[in-house]
Formats: sequence, C-alpha cells, structure tokens
Amino acid sequence: MAEDGKNVPLTDNSLVVDISDALSEKDKVKFTVHTRTTMKNFQKSEFLVVRQHEEFIWLHDCYEEKPKYAGYIIPPPPPRPNFDASREKLQRLGEGEGTMTKEEFTKMKQELEAEYLATFKKTVAMHEVFLTRLACHSIFREDYHLGVFLEYDQDLCARPKGKLQQFGGLMRSIGSTTDQYYLNATVRDVNDFFEQQMNSLTEYHAQLKEGTTRADKMTEKHKELADSYIKISSGLLELANNDNGHLDKYFARVSDIFEKCRKIESRVASDQDLKLADTLRYYMRDSQAAKSLLVRRLKCLANYENANRTLEKARHKNKDVHAAPEVQEAELAQSAACEQFEAISAQAKEELLDFKTRRLHAFRKSLIELAELEIKHARAQQDLLKKSIQSLKELI
Repeated sequence: MAEDGKNVPLTDNSLVVDISDALSEKDKVKFTVHTRTTMKNFQKSEFLVVRQHEEFIWLHDCYEEKPKYAGYIIPPPPPRPNFDASREKLQRLGEGEGTMTKEEFTKMKQELEAEYLATFKKTVAMHEVFLTRLACHSIFREDYHLGVFLEYDQDLCARPKGKLQQFGGLMRSIGSTTDQYYLNATVRDVNDFFEQQMNSLTEYHAQLKEGTTRADKMTEKHKELADSYIKISSGLLELANNDNGHLDKYFARVSDIFEKCRKIESRVASDQDLKLADTLRYYMRDSQAAKSLLVRRLKCLANYENANRTLEKARHKNKDVHAAPEVQEAELAQSAACEQFEAISAQAKEELLDFKTRRLHAFRKSLIELAELEIKHARAQQDLLKKSIQSLKELI
C-alpha cells in the first residue's frame, strides 16, 4: 500500500486489526476482532471484541453518512454471510443417502463440508479486508466510530434489518443510481478528467460483473467435475468389492486414481474461486464505491451551480441596493459551495488515481499467485497420470 498521505506505510504497526476467530451459528456469524495498537486514543494496547455482520454494516454507514468523507472512496461493506447454498446441498445429500453407496455418500459429504468451510473462510476474509482498509487509512483510522467498533466490548445495538429496513436500503441503492443518471443528464462537468473517470468506471464495473459471472461458472464446472469423479470412483470401488475375479484389484486401483483426481480438481476450483473470482467480485464492489464518490462530487457541482444562479438572481433583484443582506447571504453560500466543490474535486482526483494503482497491484498479485497454483496443479495432474499408467501396467 502506497505511502501517499492517505494510506499509512507498510511498516507502520500503530493500528493492526485482524479477525482472530469466528463462530458460525444457524442464522449468524460471530467474528472475534483482534486489535493491537500504540495509538493514544485507545485505552489499551491490545483487545478483543465480538462483532456480527450488522455491526460491520453500521460502521460502513457511519463513514458514508459523514460529509467530511465525501471526497474519499469509502471501502465497500463486506457482503452478508450466506451459507444457504451449502446447507441446501448438505440437506439434499442427506435426503438422497439411501440412493448412494456408503463410500459415495462419505466422499460427497466430505466435499460439501470442504465447500462450506471454504465459504466460511472467505466470509471471514472479506470482513477482515474491510477493517484492514479502514485501519490502514490515515484519515479513516482516526474516526471515533472505528474506535468504538474496535474497543467497546458490548453489543453496538446494530440489529439485523427487518423487511422494511431492507426495502429502505434497496430504495437508497436505486436512489443513488437515479442520482447518477439525473446528474449526468443535467450537470455538465467542468473537468474532462472526472467525466472520463465516470465513463471508465461504468464500463469497468460492467466488465468486472461479466468476468465474475464467468469465473463463477468456471469454478462451478470444476466442482461438478470433482463430484463426477466421486461417483465414478465409488462405482468402480463397488465393482471391485463385488468382483471376485482378476479384475477386482484393477477396479480398486482405478477407483483410487479417480479419488486422487477428485482432490486435485477440488483444489483447482478452490484456488480459482479465491484468487480470481473473489478478486473480481471485490473490485466490482470497490468500483461501485468509486462511482459513488463521483456522484457525490456531481452533487457538489450541482449545489455550486445552484448557488451561482441564486447569487445572480439576488444581484439582479437588488442591483440598486448597496450591500443588500440577501446578496451578502447568497455570496457566502456561493463561496462555501465553491470551496466544498474544489475540496472534493482535489481529494477525489487523488483517490481515483490511488484506486487505479491499488487495483492494478491487487490484480497483478492475484493473477501471479493463480498462475503459480495452476502450474502446480497441472504438474500434480501430470505426475498422477504418469504414476497411474505405470501402476495399471503393473497389474497386467
């Protein structure tokens, strides 16, 4: 992370936050947030608190609602934990236990439990990334609400949203999108840089969304292939157990080969999900946060233009009145709007340039790691096939 006045140096350990533990219950996840700090605004140097997802959303909303952060890209909130798909698969597996062999059922159960664990780990990681970005930002880390979130050892009274509140959140999201279209149609941006950024981010977000969908489909196909290997392996093992002739050892050996192929294929799916799909998904949300910054800037521009029109009307109306209060009030409002617009524009430009650097670094790191893992798995598959062929020849 660059040292540029917003992000603290990589060697800075004055505020280090991580999620040291997490507990999954039926309808919620409890995260144990661990903090180590030398900052003077905390009472202790190290502490633990337990937080739920709604409290992370509360913290995000605290930043988003503060005008002083309008010029910053506010880190996107972590997505709500969702284990429904994994639970449904486990339930269907239980219902279909009678139609499977014992070996097939055991392997399918292990596969689904591993998938559930991977989803759980991803959930923890996404909540940790949100806190880490706040803690590494020289402005965000000083916020009072972050201190309360990290140190206050009681419930923050951030309750799960009811249907009415969820509907309100949906309407705010729709309202933000509507604001963007309305402002783009009615406000002429005075700076080509920001107009280009809005167009670029809109296209970038769409491409990320498409890429995420394709990456998810690719990962799902690898999982389906691993499931198919389970069925083939179990079928061959059943044949081996039922055959008392010279083919029983051959079937058992081939069954073991498919089981090893299944393990490699599962690792391929897990790594692609973690290094590619999750990276695309995160920056899809982060690019939306960057677009929200540009919408806030356009609102400031609209307010500035309205203040200019109000001032012109006041001057025209009071052109024969020396230092009319109405004109003075309009001048002050226009000056404040101008100052606010110039401040958010300067800060937004820095944030957007930093966003470009940050995302390039993140994608480069993830893709290099993915390529290294793909090579590792390909070599493992090649080695397995060579050994398998040799092993089968020995039985002939």
